[in-house]
Order: sequence, then structure tokens, then C-alpha cells
Amino acid sequence: MPAYMTAHLIAGAVDSILNQTFQDFEIVVVNDGSPDTPELESVLAPYQDQIVYIKQQNKRAAGARNTAIRSAKGEFLAFLDSDDSWLPDHLASQMKLFDEDPSLDLVYCDGLVIATGESKTFMDTCPSRGEATFEALAVERCQIPISTVVVRKRALEKAGLFDESLARCDDYDMWFRAAFWGAKIAYTDHVQVRFSGGRPGALSLSSLKMVEAYWKILEKAIQTLPLNDAQKTLVRDRADEIKALYLWEEGKAHLHEGKVREAIESFSKANADRQTTKLSLLLLGLRLAPNTTRKLVEVAKGIRNGATSQG
Repeated sequence: MPAYMTAHLIAGAVDSILNQTFQDFEIVVVNDGSPDTPELESVLAPYQDQIVYIKQQNKRAAGARNTAIRSAKGEFLAFLDSDDSWLPDHLASQMKLFDEDPSLDLVYCDGLVIATGESKTFMDTCPSRGEATFEALAVERCQIPISTVVVRKRALEKAGLFDESLARCDDYDMWFRAAFWGAKIAYTDHVQVRFSGGRPGALSLSSLKMVEAYWKILEKAIQTLPLNDAQKTLVRDRADEIKALYLWEEGKAHLHEGKVREAIESFSKANADRQTTKLSLLLLGLRLAPNTTRKLVEVAKGIRNGATSQG
């Protein structure tokens, strides 16, 4: 469990572990150079005999997870972000999957996302379909939320642990590489975790940066993994698609800020990679009537957002 600026939430996460019906575990909490260390250590003081507490300089989530993995004594690893919590039968349910199929290396499940007063499950918006293979992860046909994962330690060691150079999406990169190196993955749609969404400045709030990270991870795979021809084509096509999406989102952000020239540059790059009628018309409008086109885009965005908020 990485801990960074979650002193007000971490007790709930730890309690949810201690309340598991499956009790054969150790809890490793890594204080990743958190600015709220005094508050964090005060909250954790009552648990000092029940956890392994490690304090380190900030290495971001990937570095904190690697520190915990190297410290862990068990054959299996279970991940829980310190602003999330497990339902009581989570570990028992996941370990049952390994008992039923000993060839499995990694299992995950669904979870309840609680944010802005609304509740929905992770798989409502990020469903998993079919077998969770390398190819399925490449195109996000299957998506794995980290706080639901139980995995054999050897599978992550084989893949090289988390990439500490990544500021975000390090978990996606980890499962992607593990699958490439042969990890057999299964999942259930049972809701066994609560995602609070309550961490200030959580990385997931920046959609543009998340899209960029996904694109860069795909590019990294092409450069560093010994992909066969079919895998390389699949990942290359997906990387180009996500690059175009990133440029599109970047262009919209520039347009919202009134940076028409920068918006045209981003949209032009996106259109060069993935030419569409929509982009071509938008570019024409920005070149001929930039102010009018920008206003029309903002109005359309407002209509879409209003329709979404009304369900």
C-alpha cells in the first residue's frame, strides 16, 4: 500500500484489510515521502503491531510498490491504494480463483466507484470482455484496476516489476508486460472493492495526461519488447490511434484556452495520422473563421456536457 497525502483516508483502507475473512497476510505500508508524514504516522500508530511500515524518499507509486514487493514475504501480492478499501470477502474470493485454477498468475474483479455523490462500478465504464490476454490489454478490451489485483509475486518479478520512470499508468504498463511474458490472467465481475476517488490531485483527474501516458507505454512496448509481427502491428496501430486521440484532446485544450494557433497545430497532426471529415472541417473553420468556430465548439461541448449530466 503506497501512502502519499492520504492520512485522512488510510485508516479505512487498513481496517478493510484487517476485516478480511481470509486472514493469512502481512500488510506493507510504504510512506512515499509524503508531506503529511506527521499526520500519517499518527493515524498509523494504533496499527504499528499489525503492519510493516517503510518510509522512503518519494519515488512515486511505482517506486513505492516495488519497495513493498521486495519486502513482501508471501507467494502472492495483493494491491490496495490507500484511498480505497476492500469488501470483507475480497481476498477469500480472489484466492478461491487460484485454488480452482492453479495455472493462474493474476486475478482481478470489479469495484464500486464513489465520486461526486454518485456510485457506479468500474466495469460499467471500463468493461472486460473475453480472455484477458496481452492483445486484449493492448486495445483495452480488458482493463485492470490495481486495487482489485491479486498476483503471484514471481509473475511480476519475471516481467521486471513496476517501471519507476512512469509518472502515471504504471499499473497498466505492469499488467501489459506481465501478460506479454506469459502471465495467465482471469477476472470476475463481482464487486469486491470500493474506490473512493477522494484523493486530492489524483492522477486519474487529468485525462489528457492519462491518454499521453497510455500512448507512451504502447510506444515503449514496441521499442523494448520482442513482439512478433502480429503483436507489433496490433500495438503500432493502437499507438497511432491513441496518439491521434491525444493530439485531438490537446487541440481541444488549446482551443478552450483561446490558443487557436496551437490548436490548429495539434488538430493538423491528429488529422495527418487519422484523417477524418470532422477534423478536416474543424481545421477549415479555424483557418477561415477562428473566433466563430471556437465559439461553436464551446457551445457544442456545453450541450454534450449538459446532456451527460442529465443522464
